[in-house]
Amino acid sequence: MKLAFSTLGVPGMPMSEVAALAQTCGFQGVELRAHPEEPVHPGIGAKERAEVVETFAAAGVEILTVAGYAKVAAEGEDGPVLEEVRGLLELARDLGARYVRVFPGAGEDVGGGDERAARRLGAAAESADEYGVRILLETHDSHRTGVDAARVVAAVGHKNVGVLWDVMHTWLGGEDPVTSYGVLAPHLGYVQVKDIASADVTTPLALGSGVLPLDECLAQLGGSDAAPGTAGADDDVWVCWEYEKRWYPEAAELPGLLVAGREFLALRAPAA
Repeated sequence: MKLAFSTLGVPGMPMSEVAALAQTCGFQGVELRAHPEEPVHPGIGAKERAEVVETFAAAGVEILTVAGYAKVAAEGEDGPVLEEVRGLLELARDLGARYVRVFPGAGEDVGGGDERAARRLGAAAESADEYGVRILLETHDSHRTGVDAARVVAAVGHKNVGVLWDVMHTWLGGEDPVTSYGVLAPHLGYVQVKDIASADVTTPLALGSGVLPLDECLAQLGGSDAAPGTAGADDDVWVCWEYEKRWYPEAAELPGLLVAGREFLALRAPAA
């Protein structure tokens, strides 16, 4: 199992500091939040992109994901959504990232959202294939369960479109880890972990100090249901700690929690 953390936990931190933090704390990768308020986003130029690549390469840390905010199931015209996704894919290509994260965002129109998301993801899949990047639909908002997200991705049926399993959202959706993994395994890119006090109090906590069934979720990885090239199919299983400090400024600072979090996850690595 390889470990990453999201820069959502260190909002605004310069990339040199992020890379050094990952290296020092024993994380093999990072998930870069691609938002204009962050140092890395689709609006930066070629020079800045090359500098980011050099920074992480020097630290021996992989840029796992460009975590975007495109809502592929949202109502409206396809054009702006596809343009946003293409910008994220180009950024991921230039940074050498494996994945681009997108959200559903269908609101109350889940049925119509399925069709919109599948159509848009299918349209973007060929560019993703050309760039050597995989688009991952996160279990989130209108499609927070594994069943919901897998239904969309299965309809696309393209190897460069998969799912990002956010374990908090599947739990909040009332889905148990065995069910989540069972439907997501053929499509799974990697897993986002976190911990919270309750369904009503979602301020981020140190891993293992809250109510999320992290042991059961992590125990699913490495299962025989995984498709070739997906998480669990081999030793290249990625788990990313998404500590949502950006949305909860009162939460403890992430850097001081990273070593203990890495140890928590390493102890739960799936057996070879």
